[in-house]
Amino acid sequence: MEERILTFIKNDLLDDGQLDLTPEDDVLTTGLVSSLAVFRLIDFLEQTFRVRIPAEEMTIENFISVAAMSNYVRSRQTEQQV
Repeated sequence: MEERILTFIKNDLLDDGQLDLTPEDDVLTTGLVSSLAVFRLIDFLEQTFRVRIPAEEMTIENFISVAAMSNYVRSRQTEQQV
């Protein structure tokens, strides 16, 4: 999951497939991913991993890094299976 998100960020949002980006890197507060691009990222996560992300859960804590996004998406998948 982390690799798919990293690839999307690098290739689709930043247009830089060679960028050295790790799952732990802060992509939000550093400005690497713009606030506008976050909506594309959320759409990607919802479509790719078949989850619904409510507006109230679109927080910095859930989207600050690829690792945080992966953990959040996994928790949403688990919740939606119940």
